[in-house]
Amino acid sequence: MKSAAASDLRAMTPDQLTDELVKLKKEQFNLRFQKATGQLEKTARVRVVRRTIAKINTVLGEKTRTKAKA
Repeated sequence: MKSAAASDLRAMTPDQLTDELVKLKKEQFNLRFQKATGQLEKTARVRVVRRTIAKINTVLGEKTRTKAKA
């Protein structure tokens, strides 16, 4: 999976974003484990996953704030 664009993430519901976040957190854990054991082949994937997690957290925060204002 490529890095998701912020516009794609904004189109998702909070539940979908949370599911995606859980999936990416698991992948991040597995990548860290692979790195520690010397089995990590795609080192750039760590960076992509970390940034996608940050994007999802940002969009979730935006949705929470706009919901609280309404």
